[in-house]
Order: sequence, then C-alpha cells, then structure tokens
Amino acid sequence: MFGLLGRKLSHSLSPQIHSMLCDYEYKLYPTEPEKLDEFFASTALGGFNVTIPYKVEAYNRCAERSAVAERTGSVNTVVRRPDGSLYGDNTDYFGFLYMAKKCGCDFSGKKVLILGSGGASRTVRLAAADEGAREVVVVSRTGEDNYGNISRHYDADIIINTTPVGMYPNNGERLIELEKFTKCRKALDLIYNPARTVFLLDAERLGIDCINGLYMLVAQALRAAEIFTGEKIPTERIDAVYNSILSAQKNIVLIGMPGCGKSTAAALLSRKTGRELTDTDSLVEAGGRPIPQIFAEDGEAEFRRLETEAVRLAGKGAGKIIATGGGAILKPENRIALRENSTVIFLNAPLETLATDGRPLSKNIETLKKMYAERLPLYLETADKTVEVDPDPEITVRRIIECVSL
Repeated sequence: MFGLLGRKLSHSLSPQIHSMLCDYEYKLYPTEPEKLDEFFASTALGGFNVTIPYKVEAYNRCAERSAVAERTGSVNTVVRRPDGSLYGDNTDYFGFLYMAKKCGCDFSGKKVLILGSGGASRTVRLAAADEGAREVVVVSRTGEDNYGNISRHYDADIIINTTPVGMYPNNGERLIELEKFTKCRKALDLIYNPARTVFLLDAERLGIDCINGLYMLVAQALRAAEIFTGEKIPTERIDAVYNSILSAQKNIVLIGMPGCGKSTAAALLSRKTGRELTDTDSLVEAGGRPIPQIFAEDGEAEFRRLETEAVRLAGKGAGKIIATGGGAILKPENRIALRENSTVIFLNAPLETLATDGRPLSKNIETLKKMYAERLPLYLETADKTVEVDPDPEITVRRIIECVSL
C-alpha cells in the first residue's frame, strides 16, 4: 500500500497516475499539521509521496536521505525500511529535468529566472545549476530579487514559475509581463491545472517554447514507483500517461458565429464521448431570463457581463464539452478563460447557412457579413483548430473528433 501525504489533496491526480504506472493500491492522505506526528508514527504504508506543505517536515523525519534530497533539503518520496526507519528521496529533481528536456531546454550558459522561493524552487534551482546555468536568480515577493525590481532580469533566457499563481481555482492570474523579457526563449510552469496558465498563454502568443508541469508530475511519479517497488519502469510510459491525463483533463470548447450549430454539435459530441455538456448561453439564462429579454431590458453590456461570468465558470471545468455564444470571444478575459484548460475549436460555417431567428445581433445577411469580418480574427486567435461545418451535424462532429484525437 502506498499513498500521498499533503494538506489539501481533493484535486490530486496522483492515484490516477500511479494506477497507470503500477499495480498497487495508492490512496490520498490529507492531513492537518497537528496530525502529522500521528501519521508518521502510525501509518502502515510501505511508502508514500509528500506534497505541499510537508516536504521539509518529511526531510527532517527521515533517518537517511538520498544525495539529491540532502542537497535540496526536501523529500517528496518516503519508504519504510524493514527496521521501521524512514528513507527519503527527492524525485521532483528527476521529474523537473525530464520536463525541461521535453521542452528542449538547454541550461548550459543560460540565465535562469525562477519565480518563487518555496520548496519546489529549491529543487529547480539545484537542477538548473547542475545542468550548467550561467546564472540562476530566484525572485520572491520580499527578497533581494523581487517583483518590484524584476526589470534587472529582463535579460533572462529561461523563466520557470514555481509559484501557485494562476493555479486552479484562481485561473487567470499572472505574475509578470512576459513580453518585457525579450531574450526569453523557454517558459516552464510547474502548474498543471489549468493546462495552460496565463503565463503559458503569453508564451505561446510570443512564440516562446513552453510546457506545463504535468510532465514533471508524471515523471516524478514514475521514479517514485520505481523506488516503491524496486522495479525499473520504461520511461516511455511517461508519455503514455501524460497524453492520457491531458486528454481527459482538457475541455473541448466550440466557438463560432451565432447560428453556426455550436449547441447542436456540442450536444451530439457530448452523447458520443460521454462528456458532460456545458452551454454558456444556458448558464446566462439560468438566472431566470432568456437572452432576448436580457437584451431588451438591460442591453448588450449587461448580457456581456453575465456572459463573462458564465465563460469564467465553464472554463474552470475539466473534461467537458462547452458550447459558447457567438460573441464570447469579444472580451480578452473570455479568450483567456476559454483557452486555459481547453482545446478550442472554431466552427466555420458559410454565412448563408447561419440561423438568425431569435438572435438580437444577427438579424440579416448584411449584419452577419459585418459581424463575421469583425470577429473572424478573434475566432482564429482563440482557436487551436478550425473545423468546417457540414449541413449534417454528424459529419461536423466526426471532424471535431478527428482533429482532437478522441
């Protein structure tokens, strides 16, 4: 029996990951600080992983530690030896380097900027230095290098976020203006939920190679499983587990012109995949008024405010099918919320096929032409893929399934 020790674990992916790596029981053990002594004294687990905020506590309670754990001062993998004593290791080191190499990250001779000074930062700092970084700078809120004087480090080649800023449920937050780091060529974020934080979305927009923390999570779990079982696991398993987890985690969001068939396609896609369906227009109307009534009584501005709330709520989900209103992409904050944890599909339909009944802003073909010209750049900016709409919804949905590899 194995498991994960931490304080808040309700959203942990570790049991799912370990079940795909090895055939053993793996459970979550959320523990408050005052119960920590009891856990270490009474647990019957043969080994366990450790996450926030107990990695230093675990380090202090181990009778013996690996060389990497000693150097980082942090333990995230513990095994109980036959005499009952605890041995601690740090598999985050291996996990981070695997993630960095997946992003093609060569630290040799580079200036590395690490956001955050917590336990994960220690491991990242050591790994970057071991890989030959010319300079490693750790930025914190109150340290010598802080966000107030971060302009001193606009020449960083590699930027790594080890903070929880932008992590679920606080999606949409950012620490830095990435465009000011004109030499940056790699952006790594240890966060994996959402799949693309604002930090990573900024990197994509600027053409900077980037990666989220899911590879690190899976790779460190593989190394932990090897320590638990004493058996070697092929590293190829990391990619397989990563792809499976990411596919299940990411929503599929449909965007496109009013009347192009997003709701119909989303409902059909939900039935075919078994994924839960969310419609942002339905979320708006859940307040008790249909959309035409909102427009008539309060105007477009109030509708857009309600729509933004609905988009933000829907975007925080995982593994869902999300249909959006035609104008959901108009606000920058909406475009971010839709992209963070989703694969976004632009459904492109001929204007003459668009439905107009009951749609306050698209009453005739001339209006549609003007709207399409204005919105097309935003649809393309937001979308990961474009699918041409067929008169037969079955064909449209088949195209969506093919392009997202479901």
